This record gives sequence, C-alpha cells and structure tokens, in this order.
Amino acid sequence: MITQTSVKDAPLGFCLSEEQRLIRETVADIAQNEFAPKAAEIDRTHRFPRENFELLATADLCGMVFPEQYGGAALDHVCYAIAVEELARACATTSVVYSAHVSLCATPIYIFGTEEQRQRLLVPMCQGKKLGAFALSEPGSGSDAASACCMANLKGDHFVLTGSKNWITNGLEADYYLVIAQTDLALKHKGLVALVVEKGTPGFTFGKLEDKLGIRGSSTCQINFEDCLVPVDNMLGKVGDGFKVAMVTLDGGRIGIAAQAVGIAEGAWEHARAYARQRIAFGQTINQFQAIQFMLCEMATEIDTARLLTYHASCMQDCGEKFSQEAAIAKLYASEVAMASTVKCVQIFGGYGYVTDYPAERYMRDAKITEIYEGTSEVQRIVIGNSILKGQ
Repeated sequence: MITQTSVKDAPLGFCLSEEQRLIRETVADIAQNEFAPKAAEIDRTHRFPRENFELLATADLCGMVFPEQYGGAALDHVCYAIAVEELARACATTSVVYSAHVSLCATPIYIFGTEEQRQRLLVPMCQGKKLGAFALSEPGSGSDAASACCMANLKGDHFVLTGSKNWITNGLEADYYLVIAQTDLALKHKGLVALVVEKGTPGFTFGKLEDKLGIRGSSTCQINFEDCLVPVDNMLGKVGDGFKVAMVTLDGGRIGIAAQAVGIAEGAWEHARAYARQRIAFGQTINQFQAIQFMLCEMATEIDTARLLTYHASCMQDCGEKFSQEAAIAKLYASEVAMASTVKCVQIFGGYGYVTDYPAERYMRDAKITEIYEGTSEVQRIVIGNSILKGQ
C-alpha cells in the first residue's frame, strides 16, 4: 500500500475521514493480496474474474453508496472512488467490472427507480447476488446517444425490444442490463426510454465477445434483441426519460472511470519506481539518473492532481450539487494522466517494459480505454466547453 500522505489524505484542503481511510486499507488489502497476483493471468486468458466480484460482495462493497434499507452501507462517493482506485491499482479488469455494476446499473435504479423496483432489483445488486451492466452504445452510435435506434415499441403492459447494443461491459456475465432504447425515431432524444432487461428473457441473445487491447477479462460483447418482451414495470421513470437517465448515469460513471485511471496510473508508477531502484546501468541504479527522476516526478505530480480532481467531483456528487463539469474534468485529466504515466512506465522498464513478463505493458494497454469509454476525451472537452460557456 502506498505510504505517501500529502495529497492522497488531504483532498481539497481536508483530511480523509477515518471511514474513508478504512475503506482504502480494506480494499487495498483485498486487491493487493487477492487480485493483483492473478491480474496477469486474467489478462492473458481473457477470464472473467467472477470470484473477485463475489469477494467484493462478501466484503459488503457492492452496495457501499446506497442506503442500508436496500442492503447498502450508506458510505459516500469519495469512499467509492477510493475503492475503484485501489482495485484498478491491482487489477483494472476487476475495477471496471465493479464500477459498471455500481455506477452504470445500480445507481440509476436507485435514482430513477420506484420503491418497488429498488426492493426487487437494487437489493440483490447491493448484496452482490446480481451483477449489472449498462447498454447505451450501438453499432452505429457511440458518443451520440440521441441517435440510438434499438427500438422499444409499447404493446399493452410490455415493450417489444428489437435491435443491438455494442461494447457491453460484463456482457456475458451480468444479470440485469439497463438498456437505453428508442420509442420513436422522429423524437430523437425525447423518445428514449430506460429499461431493465433481465438475463434469460426470450429474444435476448449475445453476439460477438470482443478481443480487446486491455481490460481483457471484463467480458465485453454485443447484445441482441429480437421481439424481446420487457415488462413496463422494468421501465425507469417514464417514456422520454431515457436520455436523462443516460446522461445522469454517465456523469457518475465518469467519476468511476477517473478513479480507475488514477489507480492504473498509480500502479504503473509504483512498479516503475520499484524497478528504477533496483535496475543497474552504468554502475548505478537508474533512479540516480535525472532523466528517470524527472519522469517519476511528473508521474507522481500528475497522479496526485488527477486524484484531487476525482475526489472533488465525488464531493460535489455527495453534496447533491450538479457535477457534470467536474466529472468530465476529472475523467478527461485522469484518463490522459493514466495514458502518459503508463507510457513512461514502459520507457523506464526499457526492453522489459515491452514484454509480458513484466506488468508495465499491461498497465499501458489497460490505460488506453479510459480515454474512450464513458465518453471519449473529445466528448469530455465538449461537455466542459459547453458548461463553461453556459456559465458565462
């Protein structure tokens, strides 16, 4: 576990609470002892780490930000960001499995669901008995959510769902899928609806399992619907609320990805620092060379900054304030820090950084996706720019 305390333990000018420190210690202990040793094997074999999710459930972490009445722990979102960060430091695959479950499926059910839906759907998710996924992107639409054309036609007390969704994290493994679908193409974003589709529903099938660059065990696949009947009782909000559900979900999800990016960058930094301390070149350890020192310095400075931005966005979320801009800033900066830091890590390892015997190349591959999912870096700049201009 990292021992530095200057920035990590004093975000935004205040110290982490004892509760937040305990979460860091608890998750770090699980992640480093249970998940880190098999992270390379998970990556190499593309194996979904179901046992990791079950261990997080046993530790009562699957519902940590939700009220106790739903099986949660009623902790704040800084605790959640810390948990994702520590998971990513050990195993990026496990961190995104967990983040997708909490941020992208359980959270919108809690925010937009009825009491009956919370009891029926959220409680087993908080207990870790059910795993969640989020289905927004399609073969022809990613960042442009309003152009979704997976159709949901209302017939009686059911929606008839037809179409496909792409890039679904936890795809083959989830139990609940929050699907954003279109009820009327002419209405664009005003016609979207949010439906919870349960695994095993007739007409719901799986497509291609993606062979990815990084986070290779997270079971990312296409899902298909052909005359799939979804009860109206599984709709979050009302018809037309789908776009709002998606945008609010993405705001929270971006904080999760920012935390993941911080953890990936931090893990890479730790490995680079340790390697630099023991690698001998020209008669001395390479950490004695200023070029290496500068790279480690830049990594540490940027990681601490990314962490502060992530915790700041989490605090805004906890305060009940609008945090779209803060989430986008955190996600943009942290993801680009993750990419830059992991590239430096590979460089410090030299030739050994380019082979799978060492973790450097895995951290770099895992980092790249943080600049893409939950809205690309370009989309984050649009979100931030629009927010800044509207504030003038």
